[in-house]
Amino acid sequence: VREHAGHLVRGYSERTRAFVEVQTGCDHRCTFCIIPYGRGNARSVPAGGVIDEINRLVDQGIKEVVLTGVDITSYGQDLPGKPTLGMLVQRILIHAPDLPRLRLSSIDQVECDEPLYEAIADDARVMPHLHLSLQSGSDLILKRMKRRHLRHDAIAFCDRVRAARPDIVFGADFIAGFPTETEAQFEETLSLVDECGIDLLHVFPYSARTGTPAARMPQVNGAVRKARAQRLRTLGQRRKALLFQRFVGQTVSVLLETVEGSVGRGHTDHYLPIEVEGQTLTPGAIISAQTDTASQDRLIARALELGPVDER
Repeated sequence: VREHAGHLVRGYSERTRAFVEVQTGCDHRCTFCIIPYGRGNARSVPAGGVIDEINRLVDQGIKEVVLTGVDITSYGQDLPGKPTLGMLVQRILIHAPDLPRLRLSSIDQVECDEPLYEAIADDARVMPHLHLSLQSGSDLILKRMKRRHLRHDAIAFCDRVRAARPDIVFGADFIAGFPTETEAQFEETLSLVDECGIDLLHVFPYSARTGTPAARMPQVNGAVRKARAQRLRTLGQRRKALLFQRFVGQTVSVLLETVEGSVGRGHTDHYLPIEVEGQTLTPGAIISAQTDTASQDRLIARALELGPVDER
């Protein structure tokens, strides 16, 4: 497999947000993952093609672009000069000046380069929401997963980014019940959520993939896997509720995706779902809103009569 996706755009969200694939494939061989066997090694789209596509999307009215891929932080290692994801992001910010919002999909924090740190810290158009591939909080399990980071690396990354951009919101992927995982090792994952300040959890009970090294390791009982996944989800629900409460009473920037009558729905710059009430709401607009309360799954707000927000 040698080709990247020539179409670049992987999809849209209500024609206001576009997902642009900047690379595909993966050079790493995590012991639980089957993706490299189906997608091949990492291949990147040259920056010029990415920027041209983004500018075309902006001309069509897209307000937010999400950079996606199988392993986007490995971007550029197959291209001449070996550009990095951070270098790509900085070039996008310069050469797509009319793009209001740039968002990153899931990243491998251990591969974050200095230009990417700088872009996250210094440019408001890079959205203050990062989704991390953490998987576990136990060093031994991380080694058995063949991940390239350890627990302290994850904590150090979150501390550094939060120091530079205090309003950052972190999400993360976790696998519960990986082969050989003990109760004590699972407890390390629970505590990592709090130490890193992860508020949006994507939790998966481990599922063996035929042909992967992890499938040949001693397996954790299925009921235990499910129970641990539920404990992680419960922790995630509690942290998400607290996150929503932190934003109650705040003025937030909202990209409206749908409008029905006087009610609009969309996401804040922190990628929190929100419902906004107002009289002149327009799909695709970026507006300011005052949050009044929060339900279990979204913020509830009213539009402020400040005119559209220009995030450039």
